[in-house]
Amino acid sequence: MSIGAGEVERLTRLPIVDILTGSFCFFVVAAQRIYKEVQDYYGKEVTKTTDLKTNACLMTARPLPTFVREALQCVHEEVSAKYYGCGLVIPECLENCWILDLGSGSGRDCYMLSKLVGENGHVTGIDMTEAQLEVAKKYIDYHMNKFDYQNPNVNFILGHIEKLGAADLKDESYDLVISNCVVNLSPNKRSVLREAYRVLKTGGEMYFSDVYASHDLPEEIRKHRILWGECLGGALWWEDLYKIAEDAGFLPPRLVTASRISISNKELEKVVGDCQFVSVTFRLFKVPQDDSAQRCEVIYNGEITGHKKELEFDVNYKFKQGEVVEVDKETAAILQHSRFATKFLIRPVGQKQPGPESCSPEKVKDKIRDPFKVVEQMEARVPKQIVSGCCGTKGCC
Repeated sequence: MSIGAGEVERLTRLPIVDILTGSFCFFVVAAQRIYKEVQDYYGKEVTKTTDLKTNACLMTARPLPTFVREALQCVHEEVSAKYYGCGLVIPECLENCWILDLGSGSGRDCYMLSKLVGENGHVTGIDMTEAQLEVAKKYIDYHMNKFDYQNPNVNFILGHIEKLGAADLKDESYDLVISNCVVNLSPNKRSVLREAYRVLKTGGEMYFSDVYASHDLPEEIRKHRILWGECLGGALWWEDLYKIAEDAGFLPPRLVTASRISISNKELEKVVGDCQFVSVTFRLFKVPQDDSAQRCEVIYNGEITGHKKELEFDVNYKFKQGEVVEVDKETAAILQHSRFATKFLIRPVGQKQPGPESCSPEKVKDKIRDPFKVVEQMEARVPKQIVSGCCGTKGCC
């Protein structure tokens, strides 16, 4: 199919909703427009966190482990000032891991994680905005000296998160893929998750924070340039994530945290109307399909740094050191095949092995999938939920 110059010009003016539902040719041309607008937005219009026009970058205020606070405090102030994430992507059990950060921006999360993985681990950041990457690369030596590393354990690549192969990122080369409020900016979220799955090792995990909507967004929101740049216009309906993730090969998403987003901008509030948004952290695991998988009893050994007494795995499972917990077959498979395998005693339900005699396993409950339900439960317990703006002048850490 050939497209004339006039047709190309018309396509570049298409609203974003047409990009998401149109043909391949429409998608390619208009997707380039999205990339350009996002690059301009975060490279030119937004030069510091106070330039943001909504407070979409929110997370529930909760205490952070000392080792995480120390790692964050080591990050150079210019890098932190250009941080636009909507959460804190710090999965557990990070020592010696190889991590890929999708949409790494100025590198705040990369540098924080480069300290947590240690000198034998490695962190790669990929981003399509050159202005952001310039800031990130500028401080590699600064952080390596700060951490007293002999050799850099972090690098940054210019590229698109939907096309990791074009950036020469190989199959099964990372233990973890992280992303902080970036997937919503992509015009092809299926490709993002497929590529993340491809570069993950078997047993690997994608751990990411992003913005989700209460339902499919109308055209007026999807085509709004500022709402797209501020991470709202491109937000998925949360139920669609489950479909896309499983299509990519992942086990069903595990919901870790959720917090409500409020828009303190009168004009944008009118555009949004009754649509609701939440900032959510999910974890996705690349685990071999096993028809023989079964429910298990697990006992956490307390050996994960910063989580010695208790490991809050997601909103459905909390493991206390030495306590017997009965888990469903998907959770059992994750614990058996991932980097968490050495941190648990795992046995089929009913099989007796040495363990705390006084403990009776907690029975498996239906898992919570809906992040809005989590937020409602939190707000019912705390009438006025305290939130802190990660993108505000004070930050969240």
